[in-house]
Amino acid sequence: MFNYKQLLKLLIRRILIVFSIYQFSRILFLLFNRGNFSNIDVKTFLGGALFDLSAIGFINLAFILLHLIPGNFKYKKGYQHGLKLGFYSVNLLFVATNFVDLEYYKFTGRRSSFGLITAKGMEHEIGGLILSFLQEFWYILVGFIVLAILLWRALSKPRIIFPLEQLTPKVVAKQTGILILSLGVGLLMARGGWGEKPLRIVDAINYSSLGNTALVLNTPFSIMKTAGEKETLTDPNFFSQTKLNSIFNPVWASTPTEKPIKKNVVIFILESFGDENLHRGFTPFIDSLATQSYYFKNGFANGKVSIDAVPSTLSSIPSLMNTSIISSGYSLNKVYGLPKIMKKQGYTTSFFHGAFNGSQNFDQYCKVAGFDQYYGKNEYVGPEAFDGSWGIFDEEFMQFFNKKLTSFKQPFFSTLFTISSHNPYTVPSKYKGKFIKGTRKIQESIGYTDYSLSQFFKAAKKEAWYNNTLFVIVADHTSSEPTADKYQTNVGKFRIPILFFDPSNPSFKGVQEKNMQQIDVLPSILDYLKIKDEVVTYGNPFSSNKNYAVYYLDNIYHLIKDDYYLAFDGQKAIGLYNFKTDELLKNNLLDKDKKRAAEMTQFIKAYVQSFNERMIANKLTVH
Repeated sequence: MFNYKQLLKLLIRRILIVFSIYQFSRILFLLFNRGNFSNIDVKTFLGGALFDLSAIGFINLAFILLHLIPGNFKYKKGYQHGLKLGFYSVNLLFVATNFVDLEYYKFTGRRSSFGLITAKGMEHEIGGLILSFLQEFWYILVGFIVLAILLWRALSKPRIIFPLEQLTPKVVAKQTGILILSLGVGLLMARGGWGEKPLRIVDAINYSSLGNTALVLNTPFSIMKTAGEKETLTDPNFFSQTKLNSIFNPVWASTPTEKPIKKNVVIFILESFGDENLHRGFTPFIDSLATQSYYFKNGFANGKVSIDAVPSTLSSIPSLMNTSIISSGYSLNKVYGLPKIMKKQGYTTSFFHGAFNGSQNFDQYCKVAGFDQYYGKNEYVGPEAFDGSWGIFDEEFMQFFNKKLTSFKQPFFSTLFTISSHNPYTVPSKYKGKFIKGTRKIQESIGYTDYSLSQFFKAAKKEAWYNNTLFVIVADHTSSEPTADKYQTNVGKFRIPILFFDPSNPSFKGVQEKNMQQIDVLPSILDYLKIKDEVVTYGNPFSSNKNYAVYYLDNIYHLIKDDYYLAFDGQKAIGLYNFKTDELLKNNLLDKDKKRAAEMTQFIKAYVQSFNERMIANKLTVH
């Protein structure tokens, strides 16, 4: 049994080495993203160790078998070399995903899923983005290479000579028993212990405070739990249909008494323009425009990545899944959003995005949503303005946008999604030193996009259509690097500017305290322009007295209602805070304000049930 015991020791040693690397990766993850986490304790790391063991157990089940299967063939030098190489390569590949999330987490606010790590919806630009990522974060690549070398050296020792041994029935039986026991231990690791259910991503909340779940998790675990599956929603059946509709019903009818106002509508979706960037010197134009607009200081995104913002803003559908709707199995669901609504009113409709055509599947969404025209990098006509990795610089693309709007038959409905304040935050060389650099990489490019927007309005004011246009400006999501503690919470991570500007209506302005979200844009436009229609919307017009916002992150549903924030894990509330008086969310009121917690929990249950049922049944339209 001596040789077999050596193999068992070798396997255990290798597993422990990989486990140590996972712990090291978690410490690095914390150091790279320390501003995003608070109230970290020993339980956080103990929970993290459990998730690490689960990932390692699942990844290495085959290697347990290959290390310990009875037979003298496994002592051969070639077999052992191949076994070591396979163990090294597979485990190193998964470790690499942890290193990717050292920086990628800043952009998504969650551990990468299978869809994110494979860049689903971003296939056309992924090559350039990977190159720019490696150039900007070269030190991560260097550190990973050093780790890869150290891992190979660690797995190479000790050198063991494996002489043949007599495989008697008794020896084979003992080795088979050890193999079965070892596979059992591996399976126990993979499922996360003896619990009733295997370990799930959402279980991370049991090991740390709200907002720290990404620190408990590891990226390999998140990838494996989302790999190979189309995210399939289930009906939670919290309420009967009658009860459900009495709590929340997304069918909304606009019933104006006046004729519709045939104004043009132009929506700007600004890349990464989180609320933390405004009123700090980086955005002089938008800061000024906000004083002339109906400006919502408590604006919220309904998602954390760009691909979520488009259906939220234009179709009033929030992102309540781990997979973005545009790249999910529900991407072809029938929707009745602004493009179809406005087209029905006689508008010409168009969508502009200066990135590569096909970027983030926006072109596919535009077809489903009913836009007449899609304009991407391929359709751009103007001075050479390629930013080197992503698409056309904002200034030139906005001027192209202005010219196209002028050529359209009125009334028109058009949306432009900016790109320059996206990583790698490239600013044209002619503007180097013009904009405030700030303390974050993104801030110079925020200044450039703000300037580009000012140049667009400068040119647009000269056009005949300008005074007959409603402009809506909204961010897709917040910036990747928060500038203050209050923007690192699960409330602050979603705070964005939202404003409505009508140059022909000087009384339509003022700072609003009401909670406003991206999905409120659609009903607000219909309400303002007196457009009569019946739609499925998960938001409300800004004239409504309803005052909530809903979003989803890390398998937790987040509800903002009035001055309060509730976190809901799909079955129960796990946190209640007054986010106005407790910006850092330190005082959990769940046990102190049970009535409010119960009311908000009932609402979010109904909201989630309605969303899931309608997505499953493809009933996002009234008819």
